[in-house]
Amino acid sequence: MHDTPTPGSTPAHRVSARPLEAAAIGILRAIASAAILGLAVATLAATSLATEPRPGGTLVVAAGPGLRHLNPAVQSGAHAGIGVQLFAGLVRVDDRFRPRPYLAERWEISEDGLSYAFHLVPGARFHDGTPITSEDVAFSLAVVKQHHPFGIAMFDGVEAVDTPDPRTAVIRLSKPHPALMQSLVPLLMPVIPKHVFGDGRDPRTHPMNAAPVGSGPFRFKEWLRGRHVILERNDDFFLEGRPLLERIVVRFFNLPSVRMLALEKGEVDYYPFAGVRFRDVPRLADNPDLRVSTRGYEAFGPVNYVEFNLRKPPFDDLRVRRAVAYAIDQDFMVTTLHGGLPRPGYGPLHRSSPFYGDGLNAYALDLVRARALLDQAGYAPDAEGVRFRVALDYPPFHADSLATGAEYIKVQLKKVGIAVDLRAPADFASWAQRIGSWDYQFTMNSHWTYPDPVIGVHRIYLCGNIRKTIWSNTQGYCNERVDALLREAGSTLDVARRKTLYGAFQRIVSEELPLYFINEEPYVTVSRRIVMDPPETVWGAMQPLDRVWLDR
Repeated sequence: MHDTPTPGSTPAHRVSARPLEAAAIGILRAIASAAILGLAVATLAATSLATEPRPGGTLVVAAGPGLRHLNPAVQSGAHAGIGVQLFAGLVRVDDRFRPRPYLAERWEISEDGLSYAFHLVPGARFHDGTPITSEDVAFSLAVVKQHHPFGIAMFDGVEAVDTPDPRTAVIRLSKPHPALMQSLVPLLMPVIPKHVFGDGRDPRTHPMNAAPVGSGPFRFKEWLRGRHVILERNDDFFLEGRPLLERIVVRFFNLPSVRMLALEKGEVDYYPFAGVRFRDVPRLADNPDLRVSTRGYEAFGPVNYVEFNLRKPPFDDLRVRRAVAYAIDQDFMVTTLHGGLPRPGYGPLHRSSPFYGDGLNAYALDLVRARALLDQAGYAPDAEGVRFRVALDYPPFHADSLATGAEYIKVQLKKVGIAVDLRAPADFASWAQRIGSWDYQFTMNSHWTYPDPVIGVHRIYLCGNIRKTIWSNTQGYCNERVDALLREAGSTLDVARRKTLYGAFQRIVSEELPLYFINEEPYVTVSRRIVMDPPETVWGAMQPLDRVWLDR
């Protein structure tokens, strides 16, 4: 067993001596060093005349609508970041993707990589005063594995969690897991209280999801639906002197323009994942009262795409899906429609991934070929040139890439005889419910690929993850060869072998087109300059805000 002490006390040669960690760190350094965002926006460092952080104050955060609940153990997406303030995880990661102690003060990894022993911080308690124990860790991982949208894919190799004593949790694996440590951050594996959520009720609909007892730096105070969530400082937090803020208020706005106006008027301090129009970014960067940053999104790898429901006509036919792909001019979308700010996205992996495959751009604009494929599929045009009519849903987020993109796709598909009815949702929850219940034909969509494909990519393609849950395999894609490739890639630490396996996987899904990729979404954070030490490591605002303070 190898011991991992507090950061700063481990000689470099000891870390590199571990074959398991050496492989994982090599992958993650490659991700961290990649240029994930293509925005030409200056990242301005937080500076202050204050010599020491000042405790106290209220941070007002802007967010979009659609908050379902506050428990990140059973949901994914940007709103899960609120839960990260309420719940701690075993580890957090630094700006080089290296795991650092959080609720676990140290850990040991067996030589064969099949056993991870975590030792909890002494005296850590939930917000109701109940001690946090290894039983809570075991319970939390079981809940995430069963109920999180991609828990099955993420923790497939977890055989058991042993609890030899209240402060020690031992995760036992049936196979090596190259992304286990990255999966134990609070966003993906929050430690939730067994004595609250283990009462036999469904964790996905548990009433305490709306007013949770947590383990993190902030306590739940109030949720006024559609208006705001208020979190208050946890004075009993296990990290002494933290958090610095007295309160966090998350305000919900229906429109990105209204969120930005509130920020410019000083009503909001912090706007991560800013849903601004691409053309507005330079103007915001010139505002002396604001700070615009592209940092802090390295762990996400957001990709946008058209998702087909493969269960029913017309998109159960590969020829139809390929016809759609040939009708879309992706280069035009990126360079003209979106002003050249996002990068094209040709496949299931973000280009920041060390496993990203080249040569996947197989569907250059070809309207003649698109019409021929539709003829072959038996969809002849009628007297008005219409072959069939379909509904294209799109969500309320990523307005430039997805809503504007949907308008363009409607125009393009009309050229090959496909009549498209655009369907805008009343809100995020309405769209998520429709897609999650498989009640759609095709939709604009987006997901995060996360630091490792095991976490963010497998969930979209595995046959065993076809679930009525948004951001799982909602399209209903199943290919046994793809399953085998992903299983092997997710259980080997050999980087070269993983690259080969993921290369084969990318080629197959690019040919079979369960999704047609459009672009890689660029994210920015906009904040007022009084916000000090904003989180700009790889998880950005989806990590604890315990170090943030206000220079008023």
